[in-house]
Amino acid sequence: MPKLPDQSFPVNFPAPGQPIDELALAEIKGAILAKLRLAIGKDAGMATKHDWYKAAALALRDRIVHHWLTGEKQSYDAGRKRVYYLSLEFLIGRLFTDALNNMGLLAVFEAALGDLGVDLSELRKCEPDAALGNGGLGRLAACFMESMATLAIPAIGYGIRYDFGLFRQIIAQGWQHEYPDEWLSFGNPWEFQRPEVVYHVHFGGGVEHVETTGRDRAIWHPAETVQAVAYDTPIVGWRGQHVNALRLWSARSPDPLKLDVFNTGDYLGASAEEARAESICKFLYPNDESPAGRELRLRQEYFFVSASLQDLIKRHLAADGQIRGLASKVAVQLNDTHPSLAVTELMRILVDLHNIRWDDAWKITVDALSYTNHTLLPEALETWPVELFQRLLPRHLEIIYRINVGHLALAETRCPGDVDFRASVSLIDEKSGRRVRMGQLAFVGSHRINGVSAMHSDLMKETVFHDLNHLYPGRITNKTNGITFRRWLMLANPKLTDLLREACGEAMLDDPTRLSHLEARASDNAFQERFRNVKHHNKIVLARLIGERLGIKVDPAALFDVQIKRIHEYKRQLLNVLEAIALYHAIKDDPQANWVPRVKIFAGKAAASYRYAKLIIKLINDVAQVINNDPVIAGRLKVAFLADYNVSLAEVIIPAADLSEQISTAGMEASGTGNMKLALNGALTIGTLDGANIEIRDHVGAENIAIFGMEALDVVVRRKQGLDATDVIRRSPALSRAINAIGSGEFSPGDASRFESIAHALRHLDHYMVSADFDSYYEAQRGIDARWQVAPAWTRASILNVARMPWFSSDRTIREYAQDIWNVPVQGSLPQAAQEPGVQRGATR
Repeated sequence: MPKLPDQSFPVNFPAPGQPIDELALAEIKGAILAKLRLAIGKDAGMATKHDWYKAAALALRDRIVHHWLTGEKQSYDAGRKRVYYLSLEFLIGRLFTDALNNMGLLAVFEAALGDLGVDLSELRKCEPDAALGNGGLGRLAACFMESMATLAIPAIGYGIRYDFGLFRQIIAQGWQHEYPDEWLSFGNPWEFQRPEVVYHVHFGGGVEHVETTGRDRAIWHPAETVQAVAYDTPIVGWRGQHVNALRLWSARSPDPLKLDVFNTGDYLGASAEEARAESICKFLYPNDESPAGRELRLRQEYFFVSASLQDLIKRHLAADGQIRGLASKVAVQLNDTHPSLAVTELMRILVDLHNIRWDDAWKITVDALSYTNHTLLPEALETWPVELFQRLLPRHLEIIYRINVGHLALAETRCPGDVDFRASVSLIDEKSGRRVRMGQLAFVGSHRINGVSAMHSDLMKETVFHDLNHLYPGRITNKTNGITFRRWLMLANPKLTDLLREACGEAMLDDPTRLSHLEARASDNAFQERFRNVKHHNKIVLARLIGERLGIKVDPAALFDVQIKRIHEYKRQLLNVLEAIALYHAIKDDPQANWVPRVKIFAGKAAASYRYAKLIIKLINDVAQVINNDPVIAGRLKVAFLADYNVSLAEVIIPAADLSEQISTAGMEASGTGNMKLALNGALTIGTLDGANIEIRDHVGAENIAIFGMEALDVVVRRKQGLDATDVIRRSPALSRAINAIGSGEFSPGDASRFESIAHALRHLDHYMVSADFDSYYEAQRGIDARWQVAPAWTRASILNVARMPWFSSDRTIREYAQDIWNVPVQGSLPQAAQEPGVQRGATR
């Protein structure tokens, strides 16, 4: 086989101001021009910005592919165990600058493009922000893929190549409107279509049972077949030393056009099967309010699980030759409940297709699979009507019933005669019209189940999986989430990164624990001034963006108060906007007082069918309209809702944030990762003791975070007492006035009753404890005002937040998965400082 040309340059991370290697510069310029002419078919004089972007991306891709193929061959030759990460969401964001940064080629590409008369920062905007995820779940998957590559763990991420991302959010007259996110309209230079990698995925039909050699054998006769076609995207690790693949599946019909039907004149009918197949990968999270929407969601989940398992087993057999050793060479991680069908599909493949006895197949399945739970919300644990399962996946329903027989026999042994215990752990919920419980299935079929923060993992044992934990003790473990510092510090905040390199040494690029050296500089006046200057620069950039998008003029010297996350009642954007209203009233009452200028910045999407969340977005925008245009306020309070929140927008907002809003109802946020990104960039957190906020407090110190509100057990107690909040409202004049203002139409003068339902819920249906926590939150916010007015103290706390965040690196999280769940080796050793699970700086739990 001919040797591949070495397209790789030494990975080089020049210090600020260091000259560029002239030889590398000339080579990169030549490569970009060659791609422009030969791959894009344009001369430099005719090329558009998109043409230059694609040419530069393809030139970079060549250098990545060399590392990718070399590493892939080495890991197979060495017979290494591989990780397969199954996720319905991958929120990867823009890959161009991310890959340039990780390859150490950012500076040389920027210089090369500059010499060609092209601005890299402008080219970056040409890349679509692939919204193949809804929020934290998908972004976590992207961070984990990057960390696995960084730690040289051979891994493949499996998901769906959606034709359209989540949706493009447009705000018109304050209301959210959804439009298709056409991320593929200009093609995708990062992906490799693999037309030769095609798997058949089946639906419907019936199951025939035949006896062969004394054993019952099931033969599934499906009614429908869909083809899964692979598309691979390289995911580059830090310093380009290892590259893994993200393999996304696209759906198509084996018979794209029925020619005989077409020739009768029924042109739509001729391609109906193709349209039905393609609907599987058309759109992320179809509205599941209708039966058709629910069926499509289940089809999506089975489609990607089946294709992925067929692929990984084919890979395993090619490398290892025998199926029984699967669990020793393969670790399959189920990212949340969506891929739970992997339990039944793997059993079907082993028993039906490879003739392995049931008990042996079950051991292989449990040993190979592990499951990450991301939520305690019962509706997110997914259940499916048995009737739908029977119609769509008849063989899998049989397998679930058989798994359940053994599972319930164990439950009977553990708790003899306890009918309620058996009903609680059963894979079939008999109370709600017979439904398959996917969370239970994932739990029973996995050898490890992990939560994503210490509190969340503890609550799993006490709530949703209490009885299963009793039945399978020791399966639940904790793996607190992390974020990749390469994107969320180095790429998103280059000016702060340069300052940190200078203060902590170049080694901090590889070892984030070096950030602890900042502690010695936290009270240094000169360093504080430089730190504040970086933050001010980032705030100017965000202020400019707010001005361009919204026509709102904001002062970069004001306190930037940021809440960026999915719009959901438990995340309590409503609490934040209530406080904005109360603050607005207070400033109106006493405009001459010494108010701290504040800009409240919101961003996030509401699910298309989540009407109440969309009404909250409308309320935020209506409140903004009134406050921003009130001359009495004179700019001391501004409210801005930035539409179409995505990874690229986050990269602008996060470095500019002063205050990070992490205010979910205690006990409801599994972990959060936005809290980590914001703290890493020097924002102080105001939050409840929920999710990873607890561990952030333990690391940054209780004095460098603002905690308020009820704890998780308090919430449980109050809910049992009832959801009526009139007692709380009666004791709080500010809250009462704010709710009355919402309900009476102060912010919706053209439609006085628009927000009556919100006011009613705040008074009488306070499930998420918005009213109950209001006074504590308002008081904590006034404490934030007081701290902001003492600049050295605020800056010191901000610097200490940065210095004490290294434990929240996704590299640490992945090392823990590799050691405790997957049993795979990791490149290098974990720096000692990052091994500590909690620092407990003056805080108690």
